[in-house]
Amino acid sequence: MSEFKFEKLLEPIQIRSMKLRNRIVMPPMVTNYAADDGAVTDRLKVYHQTRAKGGVGLIIVEASYVHPSGKGFKNEVGIYKDELIPGLRELTEAVHKYGAKIAIQLYHGGRQTTSKVTGMQIVAPSPIPCPVKQEMPKELSVEEIKELIKAFGQAARRAKEAGFDAVEIHGAHGYLLNQFLSPYSNKRTDEYGGSFENRMRFPLEVVRRVRKEVGTDFPIIYRMSAEEYVPGGLTIEDTKIFAQKLIEEGINALHISGGVYESSAMIIQPAAIPQGCFVENAAAIKKAINSKVPVIVVGRIKDPIMAEQIIREGKADLVSMGRALLADPELPRKVSEGKIQEIRKCIGCNQGCIDRLFQDIDIGCIANALTGHETEFDMESSAKTRKKVFIIGGGPGGLEAARVAALRGHEVILYEKQPELGGQMRIAAVPPHKGEINDLADYLINQVEKSGITIVKGKEADLNTIHEIKPDVVILATGSEPIIPEIPGINQKNVVTAHDVLKGTVIVGKKVAVIGGGLVGCETAEFLTDQGKEVTVIEMLDDIAIDVGSLVRTLLLNRMAEKKIKVLTKSKVKEISGDKVTIETVNGNQELSGIDTIVIAVGSKPKNDLLKLIEKEGIPVYAIGDCVKARKFMDAIHEGFRYAYSL
Repeated sequence: MSEFKFEKLLEPIQIRSMKLRNRIVMPPMVTNYAADDGAVTDRLKVYHQTRAKGGVGLIIVEASYVHPSGKGFKNEVGIYKDELIPGLRELTEAVHKYGAKIAIQLYHGGRQTTSKVTGMQIVAPSPIPCPVKQEMPKELSVEEIKELIKAFGQAARRAKEAGFDAVEIHGAHGYLLNQFLSPYSNKRTDEYGGSFENRMRFPLEVVRRVRKEVGTDFPIIYRMSAEEYVPGGLTIEDTKIFAQKLIEEGINALHISGGVYESSAMIIQPAAIPQGCFVENAAAIKKAINSKVPVIVVGRIKDPIMAEQIIREGKADLVSMGRALLADPELPRKVSEGKIQEIRKCIGCNQGCIDRLFQDIDIGCIANALTGHETEFDMESSAKTRKKVFIIGGGPGGLEAARVAALRGHEVILYEKQPELGGQMRIAAVPPHKGEINDLADYLINQVEKSGITIVKGKEADLNTIHEIKPDVVILATGSEPIIPEIPGINQKNVVTAHDVLKGTVIVGKKVAVIGGGLVGCETAEFLTDQGKEVTVIEMLDDIAIDVGSLVRTLLLNRMAEKKIKVLTKSKVKEISGDKVTIETVNGNQELSGIDTIVIAVGSKPKNDLLKLIEKEGIPVYAIGDCVKARKFMDAIHEGFRYAYSL
């Protein structure tokens, strides 16, 4: 694959007065790295500078609120007052130092925020709550609309003064401009509502005001949701017309996305959504505007070969690779050097990025512990003292610890009792839409195997092994094992664990009961249903999949409903007897009969028997990941990184 020619992706392109060194765009992604008042922090600067250093053509800084009433997240970037210009200038200078261009996205959250965040009543075209945020907004008066148009213009002026190369107007994702355009959220009867012409008025007036403030040569990009994916929302036919109007008003590039908060899985697409999901919409809009300006497309584009083909086929002119650049800031450089096998790929899990953002905390990345922590670690330097590091366990935490310890110059020995490396990543990759986890496993294994680490597979480490190796430090990454609940009949031959099912080491009958409705139970149920099994999920709690991020969970529950997986909540298994499962429910006991296989998925417990033995020997030992407490891959990988770095 290293011989693949990236002729288009690496080709320079001009957007008005701005010349980009390649066609790779880092799209705006809210980080929550800014100060409380929206000011730029050192953390934000270094985060963007790292991506510029990695070779990206254009960075578009996250949704930056033009007015305090439009703030959507606790530590979002602001551009609503002149006092913020010096910090923004430091950001542009940091990025320009490494040859990338930088734009900033101007936005107002409208009804897709809360008064808790803004500190004032939220506003919208109409007094209709966002179905997700569920707070009643105040309908903007015409006078207030004019004030916000002015606010967008002043924000654009500040952007130009701060040294940005372009601005992007955020007209997508159900935020204020999108709310005015869409009949889904705009029920006004004045000149800003009703007909499509009237609904276009506010966004077009914003465009005109921004143009007035920045002058004729300064590039303006407009980001739009080509479809909203909600009943009564905008369709591609609507937005093709709107795109033509934007070009008439002097927009210099269009950035094609999709979705609103109610369809938010289409904004930040989990792995269940196909890669390149907006490419055909971008192509339709490009055709509608007769290719008069460049079109940027976003939407789970993580593979540079796919990105190259999108541009070659004329479906877009530039590609946005957002989460791909969280996972690997050096992706563009690796592409240009023909090292695409070295790219650490986004796996579409959303755990580190949007799941954290929707909790209104700072974002990260499951695969890249450095994302957002670039100021804390110097990966160019070696450890002061070279140590012999013994790592027990070749799952995600152990592999990352081994990778980082080797990079820091230590002698590393890695033991894995299974015949292959990867640990539970290999099991987690089996259910539907989870196969991309193998990309992360393959990356970590490849990095470890090529780093000169001593790897022993198929052998379990014990105290004798430690005495033989005589390590300076041990990192224990032995993971977890399934919890087997104390239920009468649990030891029957037809009772198996979800792990055994996903590993393919057991035979599962036609009619199945899954005990446990968390992530593992639900994914195993879907996996078995796709094999033609008849599955019932039994969960003690009031709901299922409560340990799953909101966007992934929505899609998972929808699929489970479509596949007619039966779900029993508030139900506790009391006994298993042959092919019968007795359940205690709020309405008394219930019996499921004719069950061929019972699958246990009630959680995991740490495997850390070695920990206390090693501690008694007086050898420094760090326990990481599930052997401390059963959690997620992100915890294991990040702990592995931090402990290995600290040695």
